[in-house]
Amino acid sequence: MRSSDRSHWDRFWSRNRAPGDIYGNDNRIAEETASRLDTSGMLSLEVGAATARDSLALSELGADAVALDYSPAALALARRTAAGVILVCGDAHDMPFRDGVFDFVFSQGVLEHFRDPGPLLSEQARVLAPGGVLLVDVPQTVHPYTLVKKALIFLGAWFAGWETQFTCRSLSSLVRRAGLSPFDCYGRFFHPSLCYRMSREALFRIGIRLPLCPKPVPPLSRLCSRIRRTAERSFLGRRFGSVIGVFARKERS
Repeated sequence: MRSSDRSHWDRFWSRNRAPGDIYGNDNRIAEETASRLDTSGMLSLEVGAATARDSLALSELGADAVALDYSPAALALARRTAAGVILVCGDAHDMPFRDGVFDFVFSQGVLEHFRDPGPLLSEQARVLAPGGVLLVDVPQTVHPYTLVKKALIFLGAWFAGWETQFTCRSLSSLVRRAGLSPFDCYGRFFHPSLCYRMSREALFRIGIRLPLCPKPVPPLSRLCSRIRRTAERSFLGRRFGSVIGVFARKERS
């Protein structure tokens, strides 16, 4: 049975790439969080942080940010780019934090790599303070990305070994089982497109480097951005976006 383990991530983060050559997530974690929560003075924890760019963005919005990852190679990159973020090497299933410490706990691109994500979510709920908020950001099921990913997993060529996907409904159900109360869901599309990202990755493997994003062509790029944002704010984003995120609250006892 294929799985995703630490060796896949150590190999991925040890590739000869600068942090600027690795796709971020269009700053969606900070944007979606700041639109719902007061980030000033918030103690946040990123689980499976990798380069910790999301924690850095929250830190710039006033949060006191902590980022945890079990890959030393990933944390080595984070030290180069995430000044001001507290970096911790540790296991997401047994985090070295007391119960109820953090105001905000989040993960991006993590949960989908676990065949049984229940224990991971329960551990995140454990360190979340009463009244605190959890955010889980994962790939969405109904998208061409899923077909590409499944084909590569079948061929044994997927960079992370194994990965699944979710809908807002299935993800919310998992969060409820961890004892939290979901209260909002968002969807986002890839930017740049999946086609461009795949082409860039293929060319990188033969020594040709394309920029992270194609050169914008105004006003076409502004129009495309406006259309994409409008779709993301509608049901289309939540049902057909490349990624979704669920916000949930830990009720006060």
